[in-house]
Amino acid sequence: MTARQIVSIWLPKLAIERWEKARPDSAAAPIALVSEGTHGLVIEAVNAAAQGAGVKAGGRFADARAICPELAAQPHDAEGDAALLERLTLWCRRWGPWSALDGADGLLIDTSGAAHLFGGEAAALADMTARIGAAGYSARAAMAPTAAAAWALARYADNPGVHLEDVAATLAPLPVAALRLDGATVLLLKRLGLKTIGDLAAVPREGLVRRFRNRRDPAANPLIRIDQALGRAQEAIPALETEPPQRAFARVAEPILHVSILLPVLEGLSERLSASLRKRHRGARRLGFEAFRVDGHVARLEAELARPTRDPAHMTKLFTERLEGLEAGFGFDAFALTALWHEALDAAQPDLSGEVADDALLAGMIDRLVVRLGRRNVRVPEPRESHMPERSVRWLSAVDADLASPPRAGPNRTPRQLPLPFHQRPLRLLDSPEPISVLYITPEGVPRRFTWRRAQHEVVRVEGPERIAPEWWREKSTARLRDYYRVEDEAGGRYWIYRNGLVGDGRGGAPDWYLHGLFA
Repeated sequence: MTARQIVSIWLPKLAIERWEKARPDSAAAPIALVSEGTHGLVIEAVNAAAQGAGVKAGGRFADARAICPELAAQPHDAEGDAALLERLTLWCRRWGPWSALDGADGLLIDTSGAAHLFGGEAAALADMTARIGAAGYSARAAMAPTAAAAWALARYADNPGVHLEDVAATLAPLPVAALRLDGATVLLLKRLGLKTIGDLAAVPREGLVRRFRNRRDPAANPLIRIDQALGRAQEAIPALETEPPQRAFARVAEPILHVSILLPVLEGLSERLSASLRKRHRGARRLGFEAFRVDGHVARLEAELARPTRDPAHMTKLFTERLEGLEAGFGFDAFALTALWHEALDAAQPDLSGEVADDALLAGMIDRLVVRLGRRNVRVPEPRESHMPERSVRWLSAVDADLASPPRAGPNRTPRQLPLPFHQRPLRLLDSPEPISVLYITPEGVPRRFTWRRAQHEVVRVEGPERIAPEWWREKSTARLRDYYRVEDEAGGRYWIYRNGLVGDGRGGAPDWYLHGLFA
């Protein structure tokens, strides 16, 4: 089994380097990025000139001006830094299937089982720092079996590098602050003479348990932190999964500038992802295609499927038409196809003729319609428990509808197919009934003529009425019963109209008429 390989990348100058990158013509004067604090401006980051003058981040701007009178203040854009770090975190998935933000200036990558694709652990780490450096940002990276150990090495080790063996000995000379402890706990340990992680590890475990037994916060409990660093305790980190991801990844020797030649790459990714899903008896319900540009931009496409599938041709077809919309810029040099959501999908047993009963054609058509028209524009009806026509059906997204399941049965479940014959209900039901004027012989007789949308219709045939009483448990007491008629006019048009109420029912004036549906 492959050991965990967690990479921690620290970008210590992210804020100031982003500010300088946006202002290439800025002078080399001392600059400090500041934010509003309780007692005045607080320095968040400084440039090289200010650092050379002795100004440090974390102090107050007024105090720094006493050291460096020419120091200038610029507002710190924390949200912009966070957005940049999030983009970098996604971009770093070119080296591993999962990555996560790590504070305001760092990120984590799970490269377990993927480092050999880049020439080994050391080569992968060097590639990361080189590419991030080429993008204009300073970075320190370390690889270790746990996220806590990688974090400590990236920030406090003289040579971060790859440290997958004997992590305890590697961490021993680092200061206790490398365990991500809060300031009060670090100060307490220093007063106790425990300055390094090795000093802390040498203390009998029972003594640490007794001293810190009331501290639940990991940042205030060195025992929890050292167990996390050495892998003796699990640490919940979003997006770092223990299960192998369903993902296919590919790199190309030369950046691809024309999206028209992406199709062979996508077909290869679909084949490999399909093989991975087949091996695990899974089928993809949501797919994500990522194209990594050399300048750090990640183009992403997603597709949602109506039923689980691992058909490579179908997966390719979902993205083929959308490849033209990608902006190649300086070129794509890496690609990934990921099953963002997958479900169990076992192989189907063929019958004696060798064919497999499958509804994949319908699901495939729905998938292509959703890709072209959007998820909200492809819907299917779902029967509901109500005898009022406008409430008897609701519309669901075709992707959410369980098309693969057989018609449901049982006292509390509604079958997919409507129980009424087609000829008793119109194929097209208006969203809301439209009022019409009707000519009739007697107040409760059948209609003889009606006017709808300024057009007059002579009724030549009529069936009904079908009386539908109001649902008293959900409607007001003034709701009236309906008498529905299926009528045909002289032009052959067939309509579904109803009279709302009866004469003298005590729930309003004279009955009014509505048109509710159209027959084929």
